[in-house]
Amino acid sequence: MPNMTRKLREKPAPYKQRSETVAKNKDAPATSAKPHKVTTRKNLTLNDWLVVFAYTDTHPHQSQVEIVLHLEKELTGALAFSQTALSRALKRRPELEA
Repeated sequence: MPNMTRKLREKPAPYKQRSETVAKNKDAPATSAKPHKVTTRKNLTLNDWLVVFAYTDTHPHQSQVEIVLHLEKELTGALAFSQTALSRALKRRPELEA
């Protein structure tokens, strides 16, 4: 049997590394667009939940969604939370107020 050897393959070149900096367009016009909201979540404090409970007591005719939207859009001390968080907090209300 003849001595068969494989032909050697060349090693591939290393990948190009991407630069981590993104070039900003310096010729972009000034804009009054507002930046996107931060997507990180912030937990409400006990005092914040007590404010929410006081608001729900004074406005019993409003739905949970309306309450969330109102408290989100307050000019001073806006509270950002979801309707599901409000529902859970209302279930835990006796525990939180104790």
